[in-house]
Amino acid sequence: MSQKTVLQLGGLHWATSARAIEATLTRRPGVEAVEANAANQTATVTYDPHSTTVAELTGWVRDCGYHCSGQSVPQHVCEPMSEPAAEGAASVHDGGHAGHQAHTQRDVMDHGAHSPHEMMGHGGHAGMSMADMARDMRNRFLVALVLTAGITLWSPMGRDMLGFTAPTPFGLRDDVFALLLSLPVVFYSAWIFFDGAWRALRNRTLDMMVLVAVAVGAGWLYSVGITLTGGGEVFYEAAAMLTTFVLLGHWFEMRARGGANDAIRALMDLAPPKATVIRDGQEVEIPTAEVMVDDLVLIRPGGKVPVDGTVEDGMSEVDESMVTGESMPVGKSSGSEVIGASINTTGVLRVRATKVGSDTALAQIVRLVQEAQNSKAPGQRLADRAAFWLVLVALIGGVGTFLVWLAVGASVQVALLFAITVVVITCPDALGLATPTAIMVGTGLGARRGVLFKNATALESAAHIDTVVLDKTGTLTKGEPEVTDVLTDNFLTETELLRLVSAVERESEHPLASAIVAHADDQGVARAATSDFQNVPGHGAVADVDGHRVVVGNRKLMAQQGIDVGPWLARRDELAASGRTAVLIGVDGRGAGVIALADAVRETSEQAIRELHELGAEVVMLSGDNQATADRIAGQLGIDTVIAEVLPGDKAAKVAELQAAGKKVAMVGDGVNDAPALAQADLGIAIGAGTDVAIETADLVLMRSDPLDVPIALRVGRGTLRKMRQNLGWAVGYNVIALPIAAGVFEPSLGLVLRPEVAALSMSGSSVIVAVNALMLKRLRLPSGPQADSAQAHTQRASKAPAPTGR
Repeated sequence: MSQKTVLQLGGLHWATSARAIEATLTRRPGVEAVEANAANQTATVTYDPHSTTVAELTGWVRDCGYHCSGQSVPQHVCEPMSEPAAEGAASVHDGGHAGHQAHTQRDVMDHGAHSPHEMMGHGGHAGMSMADMARDMRNRFLVALVLTAGITLWSPMGRDMLGFTAPTPFGLRDDVFALLLSLPVVFYSAWIFFDGAWRALRNRTLDMMVLVAVAVGAGWLYSVGITLTGGGEVFYEAAAMLTTFVLLGHWFEMRARGGANDAIRALMDLAPPKATVIRDGQEVEIPTAEVMVDDLVLIRPGGKVPVDGTVEDGMSEVDESMVTGESMPVGKSSGSEVIGASINTTGVLRVRATKVGSDTALAQIVRLVQEAQNSKAPGQRLADRAAFWLVLVALIGGVGTFLVWLAVGASVQVALLFAITVVVITCPDALGLATPTAIMVGTGLGARRGVLFKNATALESAAHIDTVVLDKTGTLTKGEPEVTDVLTDNFLTETELLRLVSAVERESEHPLASAIVAHADDQGVARAATSDFQNVPGHGAVADVDGHRVVVGNRKLMAQQGIDVGPWLARRDELAASGRTAVLIGVDGRGAGVIALADAVRETSEQAIRELHELGAEVVMLSGDNQATADRIAGQLGIDTVIAEVLPGDKAAKVAELQAAGKKVAMVGDGVNDAPALAQADLGIAIGAGTDVAIETADLVLMRSDPLDVPIALRVGRGTLRKMRQNLGWAVGYNVIALPIAAGVFEPSLGLVLRPEVAALSMSGSSVIVAVNALMLKRLRLPSGPQADSAQAHTQRASKAPAPTGR
């Protein structure tokens, strides 16, 4: 059975560099698919664990000439681990076999890593992170900028255009002085291009580095040849400016790409680096990665929960917003489950660890988001192939341009100038960045709200949905009853009736009884004592309350107790016809009222339907309930179409019927009972997943039980697709227009000529525009429910939890 792992990479300076890793790994035994992403420096590899291992994958990436530190996991998983801890934190990607994981770590260390920490990368921090690469690019740029200024001043451009008249230092010829100044530019600042080009060619692919290396190398080598043979017109300033402008553009681009990955970095850093465990009755602080299953963990107020576990002792409220997106703190007591990276707010908890390391919910969420970011939309696969051919076209075009200009009588210098301009103005990097940056921002935007896209195809599918099918119970409703009506007569007030009935129901364990008690408590009804309580299974309950004989139940129980409820039967039938469950009340031998209950609608369901309508989507409710109950909910929420009395096994068929009518259908369900329907739909959305993020049949996982997240997912999908199309349109349009201009096609008629340095600036600017345009997706307007704003606020401050306060 195939498995997936996300590898942490380093040194992918150009978007098109990812192709070298993909091309090389896919040729290796046991590797089934590779999706590398230069924007977040990771790669998702699907492989056969019987044929290869993570250690071998890591070694093969290094053989490509790039850094690889093994699996990309949250910080709390990749702290230095002892052998037992490594076995305890067995990788979920390797099937959870602790021995195999420890063996894998040793294998990787044999490949060159020095510790388990190097084997398991952390959010782009392994090797050279995006920030490190941006700083390196900045330093190279600054060196090139200073030296390029000197080269330009003592060049013909400086002498003629700028009027610079100072003599060349040391009495050297201008071109000799320029050669000396260009040496650090070429062999330090521009060396990154030559190194990258060598890697690409060694891995039998073509990328951005090849183009820049050819352009800089050709101009510089030609100039060196002229200088060494007695002097003449040289291109040192063009080669130096080309280097400077490309470095400047990609410095800005890397900073933008780093911003696109803010969400995954925030997730990576959520869990605390340290945990307090109780061993032999003593509190011991250890790295979170060393916490093992069955350890008893102590969590003080204000502290973060280090791993997933079950509360053994203590009561508190825990803020889980950073993991599940649920904004309100959740009450926890003995037996409650807690999620790693959530924040304990009030009491002290003692938690028994159940999942550690890469088995935790946080690690699974990170893996899911990374896999989505690395996945390629259909358009991106075409763009990747186009980028490869674009480099080839640019190289051939450069040679052709040189030969054509020579043929029409131009000098070698002029022909070379046009050829270099053609090579350098081509921007396959913009094609390579067009969709990955948009996908990264889109998936990150969703993750901040607990909306987890499994892949880029899910993002695209979300953008095309025109019909949303929602399961009623558990999706639009809470799946639990609540009181909707309290009807009484002139003998008892509503409050008095509730006081008597709730006293009886407190003694019962029936779900309807619990709902009536909860309603009475919400209304502030005073409690009353009961005696002589009798439970009548299937019919109701009887008890004495403050001297009154109170009967709560159905008509048969009333008849048994000799109570005439005739005047209330019409009201009961009326309520039942509208989809409610009606409970009859008898007090002191006479009918006293009716209490109606119904499945509680979620607070945000109505707003979710409005938002879906605003998006132009038809809303269909699918329910196994009777037609009256389904119609009541649909009427309350403004749902377009109701399909009631549907058996669980028939839901997929109903979805197929809608698809047969030409509709693009999203199915929203709980991910378990609705699995066939989720698989049938164009977009399967599992709602209320909580910590169970590995729902195989769903394309999209909503961590909260909030239907408002459905329109959020569709908006994110549409916004992401819009940015992808804009970026691809820009990248294609730019190259179509830029290439003929650079080749000098318009020079005879319009006198339009581009110098190589201007071409370099426009090429770099093209990549920056694509990256910045993708970042603009962060400004997408998303629906805000009663709790959504506070959820975002909780998520933003989750990585800055208050220091634990001792007791």
